[in-house]
Formats: sequence, structure tokens, C-alpha cells
Amino acid sequence: MATKDPSREAHFPAIEKKYGEKMSYWFKVMAALEGKKYPEQIAHLRENYGFSQAHANALVMYSRGSVSAHRHETPAQYFKSIDPTQAKTVRAIMKAITDKYPELELVIAWNQPMLRKGTMYVFGASVSKNHISIAPWSTEVLDKFRPKLTEYRVTKKTIAVPNNWDVDVKLLQAMVKARLAEG
Repeated sequence: MATKDPSREAHFPAIEKKYGEKMSYWFKVMAALEGKKYPEQIAHLRENYGFSQAHANALVMYSRGSVSAHRHETPAQYFKSIDPTQAKTVRAIMKAITDKYPELELVIAWNQPMLRKGTMYVFGASVSKNHISIAPWSTEVLDKFRPKLTEYRVTKKTIAVPNNWDVDVKLLQAMVKARLAEG
């Protein structure tokens, strides 16, 4: 079960219990992996000790000096941290959805803006240098709308739109309606 505490250390009791060694042992394992790339360290823990991705990530990131994955406390902090053009577009995307579905809550999860209803994630966005990725949190919804998305790069879970995208309100609201119907 995921921990509500965003700190890496919050995983330590579960790591000790599940893998049968004190953290001092795991810190020695990580010391032996010092200088290796993140994916190599993760793979080593998973392949040699049966670590879950979450536990491996917590140990690796802690060993690398990261004490928390939590970078933004509020959506406002997030928007201040990104390119102004992207911030304007992501705000417009979220507004287009919440205008029709005001019950959705804008939160920061995985350091990205997400809309959720209760514990169900409904829609999210993520910025990259050259585009904004949007996601309806459902491969079924994405597949249903794929024919309408031919002008965009669509992956298994996301849609890449331009940083200055002219927000397609009807498309966003229809995707969210379909996602909520799954709930």
C-alpha cells in the first residue's frame, strides 16, 4: 500500500519487513552501487533482491540525496515553476474541464497537475520542453477518442499537444465525461 508520507524514509519500515534486512544493510548495498546510473541501481535491487519499483525507487533516491519526491505543495507553485506559455495552456485545459465538472479537484500528484474526484484520477497534464502531455487516466478512453486525435502524437497513455495549444474544450469535456462514466 502506498504511503501518504512523501518522504523516502517512510518506506524504510516496509523495506526492512519485506526484505528481511535492516536499513544499514541496504545502505551498504547502495554504497557498492555508487556511481551506477539510476536504472542500473533500480534493476540491481529488483533483480537481485526482489524489490518492488516503489521500494527500489525510495532506496535509490534516498541514497542519491533526495529526501522527498514532493516538489510542489500547490497548483500555484507548480504553475510558477514552468514556462509561462505552458502554464497558460495547462490552466486553460484544467479550466475547460472544471467549468463543466466543478466537482473535480485540482491537485498536485507525481509533481504534476491532476484532476480527481475523490480518490479517482480523472485527467492530468505534464510539461516537456516542446509539448504538453495530457491524459484521461484511461487507455480505454484514449482508444475511444484516438480517431479524433490524428493531428497529435498519441502514445499508449498520453496525447502530446503544442505548448500554445488552442484548447479543444469539447474534446476535453467529452474525454472527461467518458472517464467519469468508468468510475
